[in-house]
Amino acid sequence: MINETNEITRIEGRNPVIEAFRSGRTVDKLYLLDNCHDGPIKTIVREARKHDTIINFVNKERLDQLSETKKHQGVIAVLAAFTYKTVEDMLRLAKEKDEPPFLFLLDGIEDPHNLGAIIRTANLAGAHGVVIPKNRAVGLTPVVVKASAGAIYYTPVAKVTNLGSCIESLKKEGLWFVCADMAGEQMYHLNLKGAIGLVIGSEGDGVSRLVKEKCDFIASIPMKGDIESLNASVAAGVLGFEIVRQRLN
Repeated sequence: MINETNEITRIEGRNPVIEAFRSGRTVDKLYLLDNCHDGPIKTIVREARKHDTIINFVNKERLDQLSETKKHQGVIAVLAAFTYKTVEDMLRLAKEKDEPPFLFLLDGIEDPHNLGAIIRTANLAGAHGVVIPKNRAVGLTPVVVKASAGAIYYTPVAKVTNLGSCIESLKKEGLWFVCADMAGEQMYHLNLKGAIGLVIGSEGDGVSRLVKEKCDFIASIPMKGDIESLNASVAAGVLGFEIVRQRLN
C-alpha cells in the first residue's frame, strides 16, 4: 500500500515484489532469505540486478523482525519514497533556467537527518539537484522526507552506481568540482563561480580518497572553536552558500 505522502513502503511476498519491479516502482533495497534459490527468488534477483537494487541476504530471524505482515515468503522489498531522477534531468533543469549547473554530490552520507537537511539546503541555495551513491549511503526514506521540510518535492535526487565516474562524466559537461576537507585551501580564496559540483563526505570519514582525487578544488571552512569539524549538513550549508554568494557577485 502507498500512502498519500508517497513515503517509503515495504512490499512482502514473492509475487508482489516481482510485480513491483515490473510495474516500474523504484526498489531501494531487497532483503532475501539466505541460501534460497528457487525460481521466484532467481527472478527477483535478476530484476534487482537489472535495476541496481541493493540486495541483502539475511537469515530468517532478521526477515521475521523486518516483516510487518509475518507472511514475507523470504522476500521483503523496500521502496523508495520518491522516484529518483537522473543527472541528465538536473542538467536539463539548469539549461531551462538559463543558469550554470550547480549540483550537490554526497559521498556516503548515512544519516537520514543529514541527507534531508542537505536536500533542504540545496533547494534554498538554488542547486539543480543532489546526487547520492547507490551503496553505503542512505536513500530517500521517510526520515529524509521529513528532514527536508518539503524540499524533496522540488529538488531532484539522482542515485548513481559510481560517484567518481559521475564526476568524470560531468567534467565533460563543463562542471568543476570542489570538496570539503579540513586540509584544503580556505574557501574564501577559491573561485567557485560557474558550473560547479559541491562534494560533501560522510559523517565519519569525509570525502573518500578516490573521489577527492577527482575534485578540482579542496575547500576548508575557517573555524575558531575547540572541536575539529562541522556536521556534514552544516558544512554543506556553509560551503553551499559561499558558492551562492560568489554566483550572486
